[in-house]
Amino acid sequence: MTEYSSNGTVAYDVEDRIAWVRFNRPDKRNCMSPTLNQDMMEVLHLLEYRDDVGVLVLSGEGTAFSAGMDLKEYFRETEAKGLGATRQAQRESYGWWRRLRWYQKPTIAMVNGWCFGGAYGPLFACDLAFAADDAQFGLSEINWGILPGGGATKIAVELLPFRKAMYHAIMGENVDGKTAADWGLVNESHPLDALKDRVTEVANVLLKKNPVALKATKDAIRRVSVLSYDDAEDYLIRAQEAANSYDNDGRKEGIKQFIDDKTYKPGLGAYDKSKQGA
Repeated sequence: MTEYSSNGTVAYDVEDRIAWVRFNRPDKRNCMSPTLNQDMMEVLHLLEYRDDVGVLVLSGEGTAFSAGMDLKEYFRETEAKGLGATRQAQRESYGWWRRLRWYQKPTIAMVNGWCFGGAYGPLFACDLAFAADDAQFGLSEINWGILPGGGATKIAVELLPFRKAMYHAIMGENVDGKTAADWGLVNESHPLDALKDRVTEVANVLLKKNPVALKATKDAIRRVSVLSYDDAEDYLIRAQEAANSYDNDGRKEGIKQFIDDKTYKPGLGAYDKSKQGA
């Protein structure tokens, strides 16, 4: 059964341990307003530690993932209220993107349509991303006289080779889902009618993994990208020790099934979690 955030700008369903979360402003191409940003933080909070949620998928109602920030509500109306209101709106939008980047559960962006400007924030915040072949990605800010702010420029440089990032940002041209996958903005693209099936398939693989190891791995991938090799090596040693302190039995069970029981091979899937603690 579909549930809604307090203001109705976010819809979500939980089915078979997958939370399907959707921006719910289809008439505005799911532009992110201050209200939507508040509602997204609310929904992320509600779902993060629910026992019946193992993976979160973020998408949009209608024909868009999100066309970015709402120019009228997020910019013009907020700026008219002064600097304090502007800073609050920024904290609320960047805040839920940050929450999503470090989310307890694995997250997947399912880009079903338009993905512009500010939408690169949640796109990058999700651990994996899959797009429809005909989805449209764009940094159109240059076309109306500003730079891609709100982290969008940083995200372009993080995800794309330098020349592609530069071209994408200064030309203001759209690319489709196939090109986005080729460039590295998303993992894969698929025909729209096959997109949810592929995302479901990936989510079900993630649901079989050890959740403590998944969280530690998610964090490690994001952290080590900005560390020197020596600092990354040290971080990963500490991260593994910390993960073991939460779930050493899981690590031992995996090793047991591989070495002693010979019931699984790490390169071909996850160990059987149902036998842990048996």
